[in-house]
Amino acid sequence: MSISLDRAMELIEEKEKADAPIYEYDGQPVTKGVGRFGPFIKWSGMFISVNKKYDFDNLSNSDIETLIKDKIQKEKDKLIVDWEEEGIRIEKARWGRHNIIKGKTKVELAKTIDPLSITLEKAQELIAKKAPKKKTTKKKTTRKSTKK
Repeated sequence: MSISLDRAMELIEEKEKADAPIYEYDGQPVTKGVGRFGPFIKWSGMFISVNKKYDFDNLSNSDIETLIKDKIQKEKDKLIVDWEEEGIRIEKARWGRHNIIKGKTKVELAKTIDPLSITLEKAQELIAKKAPKKKTTKKKTTRKSTKK
């Protein structure tokens, strides 16, 4: 399969046009795209899904601002408790659960536990129990010699 230089340049220009910012919000460019979960806009490292109630091909500036504001509010509502000094936070999870998160370690709380009743010490204790396990190295198998 071969492609001419002119066609290659044309394809590159089309890709650049598609990736060009469509709007600017709070000094950050807004781009749009279609991923495996459908259409989205990207702003400040945040991927925001575009509902079917919006016309993705003809998004107005007010639609973009509404989508971004809704996503920011949703992220704020997700956070319940935040101990910034220790890097520990309690967030709402899916299906009515709550998670204690520190870095990449995530501890899921039972539905019966009130997340506001968790103290910093209790959160640290739960995270220490769930600390990521060290990876074990795979033992190398020894080569068996065959007898003749």
